[in-house]
Amino acid sequence: MSIIGPRCLELRIKDQNLEWRVMIHLAPDAVVILEVFAKKSARTPHTVIAACRRRLAAFRNAVT
Repeated sequence: MSIIGPRCLELRIKDQNLEWRVMIHLAPDAVVILEVFAKKSARTPHTVIAACRRRLAAFRNAVT
């Protein structure tokens, strides 16, 4: 998901009644889980995207 940042991906998991999304960032030495949420509509909510961006920035600041 380039809208969040480089090397960010969305994993899709189908459950019986729901579809789950796991937003991750692939760092050279870690897989960072940014968000896990139940997908209820076709678009990713803006609140989820904003939270993922904040968490990715916090991770990058902690690493450098």
